[in-house]
Amino acid sequence: MARLFGLLLLCLLPLGIEAKDAAPAAGDPAIEARMSHIAIELRCLVCQNQTIADSNADLAKDLRQQIRTMLYQGESEEQILQYMTDRYGDFVLYRPPVKAATLLLWFGPAALLVGGLLTLILVLLRRARMSDDRFEPDEYDAAEDGAQL
Repeated sequence: MARLFGLLLLCLLPLGIEAKDAAPAAGDPAIEARMSHIAIELRCLVCQNQTIADSNADLAKDLRQQIRTMLYQGESEEQILQYMTDRYGDFVLYRPPVKAATLLLWFGPAALLVGGLLTLILVLLRRARMSDDRFEPDEYDAAEDGAQL
């Protein structure tokens, strides 16, 4: 009897669950699309490795709402990005502009890679010019030489 009741309960359980689509945050789909496009260009200041479009941080939600408000006020994408840059600096841009303050950000990784490769090449060339007596023989090679005598 308990099994029958349990089976009946399991059959009726899905009837109470109803899936719904999430309502868009903006009433206008065009505004929501423009907001998403702008939000992809801005870095979440809390997460720092996500755009504000991808982040669930409270600040990211507030910034998305700020963008919606500015779009409803008729501001352009450039005006919104300029506002965010003025308020939070170039760091808020997911692709900051190339200028004196961001040169290290843009070209630092490439400079480190080139420096590392040059150092590796110099070390290998220097070792190639050294004679064999400057290196200690491997233990395996020494044991093999003793067995041949």
